[in-house]
Amino acid sequence: MSLNRAMPDLPCVRVSRRGAQRLKDGHVWVYQSDVISANGIPPGSLIAVTDEREKLLGTAFYSSASQIAIRLLSRQPVKDLENLIRQRMQEAIAYRERVVRNTDAYRLVFSEADFLPGLIVDRYNDLLLIQVLTQAIDAESVRAVVLSELNGLKPAAIIERVDPKIRELEQLPPKSSGLLAGEKISTTFSMNGVRFHFDALEGQKTGAFLDQRENYAAAAQYAHGAALDVFCYQGGFALHLAETCSMVTGVDSSRPALEVADQNAALNGREIEWIEGNAFDLLHDYSQAGPQYETIVLDPPAFAKSKKNLHAALRGYKELNLRALKMLRPGGILVSCSCSYHVSQGDFLDIIRAAGQDVHRNLRILEYRSQAKDHPILLNVPETAYLKCAIFQVSS
Repeated sequence: MSLNRAMPDLPCVRVSRRGAQRLKDGHVWVYQSDVISANGIPPGSLIAVTDEREKLLGTAFYSSASQIAIRLLSRQPVKDLENLIRQRMQEAIAYRERVVRNTDAYRLVFSEADFLPGLIVDRYNDLLLIQVLTQAIDAESVRAVVLSELNGLKPAAIIERVDPKIRELEQLPPKSSGLLAGEKISTTFSMNGVRFHFDALEGQKTGAFLDQRENYAAAAQYAHGAALDVFCYQGGFALHLAETCSMVTGVDSSRPALEVADQNAALNGREIEWIEGNAFDLLHDYSQAGPQYETIVLDPPAFAKSKKNLHAALRGYKELNLRALKMLRPGGILVSCSCSYHVSQGDFLDIIRAAGQDVHRNLRILEYRSQAKDHPILLNVPETAYLKCAIFQVSS
């Protein structure tokens, strides 16, 4: 398609053969190293992307600062950006209406996976939280469309959660988290019948780990006896395990997180022991005593945030799983998770298999799971598939 005829009014960015092939293969990112020419293009612009021969590859958002310079929006010409954003927002909302069950807290918009690169929207009962991750989404015209669509859902408030590091990387002006509409900043929400306190301006990410919601319920189906939830944060797994287990202990290094977890336990009428401490140290000490639990959940933070951290991350995952296996009684349940994209499914299962061999335990896979359906996965964008959750029955 001729660029001049398709999109004569848009600035053009030419990409290398490698960058063009990446787009042709179905991915939606092109890195700065594959940009041939982007001189004078304003940050956050809507651009036409072409190959070296100036053949049109699609329409994209451009970042002058990020290593991901181009985030493809459409493989076709885009003549009305605001209308496209509005349409994609409506499609994302409709998708959640089809797939989300047993909760009033879920991800409403998941960036590239909803064809709205750089935008995250989460719902917590009557509150909506947004995160802006790119120069293009930060533009006032785009923000206005997003807020208009979200206001149509009639939330009590819309809050923006700001990640200062991302704004710095995108060379966006500093900004504080705060209300965009309404006045309410706290609420309660439920997942699988379990209730949680929520403060929109506190906690990690946008406040809770919604991607584990379906895994919480799955783990509870198998959990029994005495249970240990390691890296419990605000008690997501622990509160679900408490429905079927005789005793539950949650461990985390964050006192504020444990304080919220305790409030959540009280909200649900659950008795759970919370321990503030380093998970590696605790597992090392507890594993010396031998089997003590029938159920253990390992839900650590991302150990491999880049490829250079992969080797150390795999060592960390192996140590955690090895210690946990020593602490499980025969017939016990191990729920092991990783949210590190750079740790592949194969690597993850190999590490757990090796840990089992080292301590002479046999592991039967009951379920291998991923993130909840409101965090959709694009087949051609592997970065959208990051969460791994394996549930095992462990024998001697």
